[in-house]
Amino acid sequence: MFIFNYETLVDPLFRDLRKFIPEFSGMSVGDKVIDVCCGTGTQVLEYGLRGIVATGIDIDPSMLKIATKNRMRQKVANVSFQLADATHLPFPDGHFDYASISLGLHEKEKPIRYQIISEMKRVIKQDGALILIDYQVPLPRNVLAMLARAVEFSVGGSHYQSFKDYLANGGLEDILKNHGLQEKCRTNLKNGLLMAAKAVNG
Repeated sequence: MFIFNYETLVDPLFRDLRKFIPEFSGMSVGDKVIDVCCGTGTQVLEYGLRGIVATGIDIDPSMLKIATKNRMRQKVANVSFQLADATHLPFPDGHFDYASISLGLHEKEKPIRYQIISEMKRVIKQDGALILIDYQVPLPRNVLAMLARAVEFSVGGSHYQSFKDYLANGGLEDILKNHGLQEKCRTNLKNGLLMAAKAVNG
């Protein structure tokens, strides 16, 4: 039921975000991109439709089943999906031009967040870039932020605890500062609810 709701309710809310990210990132036709914690694959498929060679990884086989179904339905040939742990990416050093993650970091405990970023840094080329999209910290005082808090609370358990820890530790600002990343550009999205940052190895 959660996956059904994610695909039919959550994915449409971020359709404009999926289209914006390749332009914000400066990705070009033929670039190799990995999307970490890809979920139902909407970002990966948007990359593919633009001629970008994209790989999506996720640890949830049910999500990847939906992603694969959507790839076949849209007939996008230059993308692939793989079951994998984001803390141990099954790719060699410097394999991709870009590594992106959208709304996946706030779901993880701090040590896991840090390990995911370390792996993303490892698999991009020396002149590659990380594309990070997640909640702005502090959250704005608006209806969207209230809705986001309610959704995270409703999921509960370790997910909600990780969300609170993400906010308490400064979100993407903490990640940029503590991973030797040089920020190239950033923007706020969805009325300040989200932050997108492009960063390179420092």
